[in-house]
Amino acid sequence: MRIVMMGTGTFAEPTLEALLAGPDFLVGVFTQPDREGVQKRGSTRQVGRGMKEIAAEKGVPVFQPASVNSPEGVAMLRGLSPDLLVVAAYGQILSKEALAIPTQGAINVHGSLLPKYRGAAPVARAILNGETETGVTIIRMSAGLDAGEMLAKESIPIADETAGELEAKLAPIGSRLALQTIARMKAGPITGEKQDLALVTKAPKLTKEMGLIDWSKPAEQVCRQVRAMQPWPTAYTYLHRPGKVPLRAIIYSAVEYPVRCDPRLQPGTPIREWHRDPGELFIAVAEELPGEERGVVQILELQPAGKKRMTAEEFLRGYPLKDGDRFGPETPI
Repeated sequence: MRIVMMGTGTFAEPTLEALLAGPDFLVGVFTQPDREGVQKRGSTRQVGRGMKEIAAEKGVPVFQPASVNSPEGVAMLRGLSPDLLVVAAYGQILSKEALAIPTQGAINVHGSLLPKYRGAAPVARAILNGETETGVTIIRMSAGLDAGEMLAKESIPIADETAGELEAKLAPIGSRLALQTIARMKAGPITGEKQDLALVTKAPKLTKEMGLIDWSKPAEQVCRQVRAMQPWPTAYTYLHRPGKVPLRAIIYSAVEYPVRCDPRLQPGTPIREWHRDPGELFIAVAEELPGEERGVVQILELQPAGKKRMTAEEFLRGYPLKDGDRFGPETPI
């Protein structure tokens, strides 16, 4: 079988490596054009060895059209005469014209338990929404966004991983399911399960603005946001100190603290009287229910603007907190 792989980043790389080691003829790899960096292109995709580099090592032609649906992109694909497309986190929606080229269609390796979380950011959205499990679904691609029939599916629990860490767990599952699906297709026609439209949820792209922490949310929700926003756009906040310019800080690691604090404290207020250990940074957040005491988030790792990533202890040595200091948006509400 002549296969073309389309994908970007560490979620796609294990599938590419599996195809290269498999029995079929990988005739080409499509990946996103070279850009300066993951964050500069506003992508949630992590880059490992790189699709381009992995393919080139094996002598497989690499194609990087700005749009695979352009006349040039379609011509590149048609020239390879593929039997099957295998797509994983490619970052482009394929047109009907492109999907019609392979004789046996196209399959997509998608990082969610469809029909939940159709779209570009399924892993981050699952964490953000407090899901307890996620997984990988192999679908037969159609014109709709992640709307095709499901050919294979496998689930795993969500623990306390960041989106990047969870995606790394899902990637090898996706590669294995993809190869199993291809083997089934070679053995004869296969049918899949239609997605229940009543259960469809969306997972649109993340935005930089989604990283801003709202300390008036419950502690669990704040900590999920910190995990979901990694590797991009990262969760962030501003430290407001009387008489000083607000200090932007990326929050890399935070946990819910299992006690409550004075209900009179405003969300975002550092709880200084708890800092018996100089390395501990506690911040008041919302009450879980109206009338309850304030929840608490403990910050473990962060990065103030212009500085390196550091522990809370290192941060507090450089930025000792005082009465009146508070975390929040750049312009206080």
